[in-house]
Amino acid sequence: MTQIINSLSDIAERYDALFVDLWGCIHNGLQPFEAAVEAMQTYRANGQGKVIFVTNAPRHRASVARQLEKIGVAKDSYDDIATSGDSARYAMFNGAVGRRVYFIGQPHDLNFFDPLHIVENPAEIQRVSLQEAEGIVCCGPVDPLADPDVNRPDFLYAKEKGMKLLCANPDIVVDRGETREWCAGALAKLYTEMGGTSLYFGKPHPPIYDLARQRLFALGEHTPDSRILCIGDGVLTDIRGAMGEDLDSLFISGGLAAAETKTSHDPDPDLLSAYLQKEMVAPAYTIGKLR
Repeated sequence: MTQIINSLSDIAERYDALFVDLWGCIHNGLQPFEAAVEAMQTYRANGQGKVIFVTNAPRHRASVARQLEKIGVAKDSYDDIATSGDSARYAMFNGAVGRRVYFIGQPHDLNFFDPLHIVENPAEIQRVSLQEAEGIVCCGPVDPLADPDVNRPDFLYAKEKGMKLLCANPDIVVDRGETREWCAGALAKLYTEMGGTSLYFGKPHPPIYDLARQRLFALGEHTPDSRILCIGDGVLTDIRGAMGEDLDSLFISGGLAAAETKTSHDPDPDLLSAYLQKEMVAPAYTIGKLR
């Protein structure tokens, strides 16, 4: 049974590092959650440990850092960033879906193709039409408000050609302010259901946790898994990913599951229990909002 807590400070001393989700926990895509940012600042200022933002953003960490600065997330609230985009970019430049790729995404996602210098002899990636492609790189829907099913005709063609789809963001949906948008994970899910092959690199899959540990190690921290806490509002990504890595987790019930758990300040305990049982996840702790 998950333990409902009032503040991160209730449990902070048990952990030397935090792997913290961004969207829905630290910000809503438009502005930061002040209490969450302050909680990260306090954790770091007290010398309790390091904060790694672990995000399914389909971009490299420099791009995410610029976005955080733009919307006002304080730089002293974190130590480093691990992104699904960087994990997926590593795979792409190693030829995971071929050299000629069909890109699905918006113009701001094109920095996914920026050079990645840590790969020896990287594949020379070309963006081409679907008919010329060997594989698909998906950073998200062209229109995040449109039903993912609009991609079905292209996906049928790609499946018949045996193309693999590289999913740069396994999230199904995200809330931008008060608007719920589809993410790349919804398209990858559809492609898989149609019989295609989708490759995932963000939460809940292992590559992004390997990257987060590398980021932590690069800070000079030799932190055992028992001293790492994962924080997030996605049961299918943040919490299931933590469980797969055998890491403790703190579930933010006031994010994607706010309606199901009737979370205002705190979740309804009975509804929370029913929700977690339905999703078959077991976070060590739950809090309404990160604070």
